Amino acid sequence: MPHRLMLLDTASLYFRAFFGVPDSIRRADGTPVNAVRGLLDMIARLTSDLGATHVVACWDDDWRPKWRVDLIPTYKSHRVAESVEGAPDVEVVPEALQVQVPMIRRVLGIAGIAVVGAAAHEADDVIGTYASQSELPVDVVTGDRDLFQVVDDARQVRVIYTARGMKNLEVVTDAVVVGKYRVLPGQYADFATLRGDASDGLPGVAGIGEKTAASLLATYGTLDALLAAARDPDSMLSAQVRAKLAASADYLAAAPAVVNVVRDLALPTLEEAGAKLRPVVGDSRIELERLAKDWNLGGSVKRLLDALP
Repeated sequence: MPHRLMLLDTASLYFRAFFGVPDSIRRADGTPVNAVRGLLDMIARLTSDLGATHVVACWDDDWRPKWRVDLIPTYKSHRVAESVEGAPDVEVVPEALQVQVPMIRRVLGIAGIAVVGAAAHEADDVIGTYASQSELPVDVVTGDRDLFQVVDDARQVRVIYTARGMKNLEVVTDAVVVGKYRVLPGQYADFATLRGDASDGLPGVAGIGEKTAASLLATYGTLDALLAAARDPDSMLSAQVRAKLAASADYLAAAPAVVNVVRDLALPTLEEAGAKLRPVVGDSRIELERLAKDWNLGGSVKRLLDALP
């Protein structure tokens, strides 16, 4: 089988699992396990369907990095439950999901699924780095359209988009991004910067929506080139657009560093991370099967074990 790397936007998936599987599924002590079950079933299905030989569960070591907030204070601000001095802010997460996150980490560890995060960075940055540097074909599994920026047909990097549910997965390639937004994947971050994104607290440029942003990038190629045209009195850029860009000058100076995923983190290699899938045997298998029983994980553990080579 040709080698293929699958990068999981883990939080995106366990949130989806939590809301997609009834929280009436619980351990004997009453602790919910619906997100654990749902995530394991997702990984089992995706591994089999996509032919993954290597998997990394990319982790949010910091879901709202301070350096991004310093640049755009509204970044994800609507999702903050508590601000913490000197540490990552506490995200609004249902308590019934919060108690399952350590369980998810434990099960993935026992199953030999590599979990990789990076200090002061989001899972998106881990994904961006592995996707940009991998010598293997890559599938990025996420419900976050921000990651459309890593799609690259030439390097065999695609996004498996989960926004419409696991029964309606969308394989996002260069052509799909162009068809949806009329920009290339390499332009997507500039497009998102101009358009803004309320789900991430990015205001965008007032008066520039998707169609205008796409049209401007079709003409000028990049945000930098567009801003250069805005500074050039002889360019063909309209006075109206110049005024809108000028009014958002501070935002446009800061936003690209926030919107673009980091692609050069010092991460463990796939080999160092243990990304290659292997059968779960010996004490690990015994422990996983014990947890399946003790934690009421049903057939989810068996389906995961069956999906591994």
